[in-house]
Amino acid sequence: MWLALAGAILVEVFATLALRASDGFRRRAWIAPVVAGYVTSFYLLWLALSWGVPVGIAYGIWTACGVALVALIARFLFKDPLTPVMMLGIALIVSGVFTIELAGVGP
Repeated sequence: MWLALAGAILVEVFATLALRASDGFRRRAWIAPVVAGYVTSFYLLWLALSWGVPVGIAYGIWTACGVALVALIARFLFKDPLTPVMMLGIALIVSGVFTIELAGVGP
């Protein structure tokens, strides 16, 4: 179940970076990878949910990891800005999701 969630995150990151590379779909070769990536990502997220990952945990991890990974990778691929304030924001998002995940773990 966690492998499905990890796959959903990685595929979603790829699709988002492909969306950026498509330049607003002006580069038509990127349309199929974007669509296939998002469809595959949602399918893997659905699998993780159907195998028992709570939706709040799965969605939180999926979005937080996606935001962090896209920002970091886009910095190197596309020379997008990544300021200290943005890095602090990413750290806060990740720590918030981690806190929610810990709260969801029962005794």
